[in-house]
Amino acid sequence: MEFGEKLFKLRKEKGFSQEILAEKINTSRQAISKWENGQGFPETEKLLMIGNIFEVSIDYLLKDSVENNEGNEEGYYVSREMTEGFLLSTQKTAKHIGLGFGLLALAFEPYLIMGTNSMLGVLLIIVIATLGVISFATLGFDTGQYTILKKEVLLFDSNYLKELKMRYEGFKRKNSGIMVIGACLLAVGFLAFALENKIEMGILVPYYPIFVLLIAVGLYMSVYTLTILSAYQLLVNNDNHTSRFSFRLKQKVMKKFDDF
Repeated sequence: MEFGEKLFKLRKEKGFSQEILAEKINTSRQAISKWENGQGFPETEKLLMIGNIFEVSIDYLLKDSVENNEGNEEGYYVSREMTEGFLLSTQKTAKHIGLGFGLLALAFEPYLIMGTNSMLGVLLIIVIATLGVISFATLGFDTGQYTILKKEVLLFDSNYLKELKMRYEGFKRKNSGIMVIGACLLAVGFLAFALENKIEMGILVPYYPIFVLLIAVGLYMSVYTLTILSAYQLLVNNDNHTSRFSFRLKQKVMKKFDDF
């Protein structure tokens, strides 16, 4: 059975029209029709996407065999479009997470300056803390489509993966200073509180609002940068992610559940 026949058979089994399949792999209905009639052949990226959609191996699609050797090539192919969308979504998520942590830390500022006896101070605490909670609450509405990236072994076009690794290294270089500054701000802020708690002399108490501000800014800078870095690491260092015991255990549990 040739590729065109297999594609036609798989499409019919899924109940897809040529228009639906074309939309899923970002091509035209005419291209699908030509492939099924043996008048052409999809490029590698489209071929991998077809394998993902119909859950078949690339060997099955390419070899003139009826047998579906599913599982010979395990993994989920990630297109350039999906990768770029994931990174863009992660940047937005990083801003929300960083801002949420920063605002919750900053909510202590009015208390340290005005105390709880001031109505304005209490109001500011409530407002700032609420903004922090809202920042967290708005997370995750656009990222559901990317959860599969954390659950599967990822496959990329080799040239695009090289480009992605170069961008990852470039991001680390450009943001290394931000990570260092964020860590220093956090260290100064927390050490000041720890030191004052240890010596109990009240020397640093008047400067508590400054230390809280340092912690808030440090949290935003650190969380924002580390969240984006973790997204890059998930993509370019996927072997490390999928080799973890927790990942393998989760995969086995999901397989047992599917079999059941």
